[in-house]
Amino acid sequence: MLTRNGSNRRSFMKLLAASPLLAQITAKDLSAKSLAAVGLAKENPYTKIGVRTVINCRGTWTYLSGSLEFPEVREASIEAGKHFVNMVELQQGVGRKLAELTGAEYGMVTSGAAGAMATATAACMAGTDGAKIWQLPDTTGMKHEVIMVGGRSAFDSAIRLTGAKLILVEGPDQIANAVNDNTAMIYTTDLGDKLTKEVAIAKDKNVPMLLDDAAGIPPASNLKLYAQMKIDLYTFSGGKGLRGPQCSGVLLGRKDLIEAGMRNSAPWEGAVCRAMKVGKEEIMGCLAAVETWLKMDVPKLNQEWGARVQRIATLVGTVPGVETKVFTPEENQCPTLSISWDQKAWRYSTADCAKQLLEGTPGIAVLTEDNPSDVLSQKPNAAKPPRKDDKLQIVSMTLRPGEEIIVGKRLKQLLTQARRQVV
Repeated sequence: MLTRNGSNRRSFMKLLAASPLLAQITAKDLSAKSLAAVGLAKENPYTKIGVRTVINCRGTWTYLSGSLEFPEVREASIEAGKHFVNMVELQQGVGRKLAELTGAEYGMVTSGAAGAMATATAACMAGTDGAKIWQLPDTTGMKHEVIMVGGRSAFDSAIRLTGAKLILVEGPDQIANAVNDNTAMIYTTDLGDKLTKEVAIAKDKNVPMLLDDAAGIPPASNLKLYAQMKIDLYTFSGGKGLRGPQCSGVLLGRKDLIEAGMRNSAPWEGAVCRAMKVGKEEIMGCLAAVETWLKMDVPKLNQEWGARVQRIATLVGTVPGVETKVFTPEENQCPTLSISWDQKAWRYSTADCAKQLLEGTPGIAVLTEDNPSDVLSQKPNAAKPPRKDDKLQIVSMTLRPGEEIIVGKRLKQLLTQARRQVV
């Protein structure tokens, strides 16, 4: 156990390390400068209609509008909007380019990863047969069952709306016995060893597999990894870590299945997925996002991201009793800050802190054990797991330069205030 002198020495060292940042935030005009730097001190299109913008420390959640587009994406979208083009030829041209970039046989841009789920399912059921495409979602006479590994999800309506029937299995060991003459596709979100096993089973049974890795970028190497694994179809969200248009996604894989996916989508009239239209601006913007990621200096990017959350850690670490840790989670591969304190002793939970941060000006969204998307779920009587409230995390990927000072200052204020109430 630390002695009082040891504890005081540690606190002094933390204050010493934070002194340059503390000097910044005590500057008279810092708040105005910081807010202006991140576009929060002036009117924007959202505030004009009475909608608040937030500082996003939570990550690429759809309800928080995903991510912010790369500048290259915005430029590509603007340029695309200046011309007319045949949309069939555009998807084919983009398909060839995506194949060149990723090593997949072909690719297409969809209306998000959920749009890719529907497109892939229709492709595996109807192929390029015009009569069958017109017939969907009536699947009479077609292979129409989709084996869904891991059970139902909140997004499986994207598969069911095509007319497909879900066959639920818990894991790889149950897939082989679930395959029959009506099996059109296998759907999975598994990664690692489970995915490797499932790919082998799909190949052995000659059934196409769709891997849904919507939030699988970063790392950008996944764009090429799944092609090397010979996965039939795989998809990423364009509006999450890819930092493309929010209403876009990428579907990659076998050329015959991607061509069938194109025929089952816009602009083909009568196709079940025609309603999931993506414009020329989204298509070219999404392609630009893929190109940008594959040229990215990833170590440099991680260094920048890590420095932002480390500055927050330095600031909040000056509050006695607060512990910080910067780590890189396997699931999103970006530096993340974990902040903890004795919630019971302080009578102040991570939920309390997150609520105050979000209700402040500007609002700050942080990652906690809760899932706000549960509130938006349409699943009746959804059983929610008990909340642990044992950690508060700051995800670096969605933090803009300068926002970390605002976040660090606010967190330091709230945690200092909470501690003083019980000390």
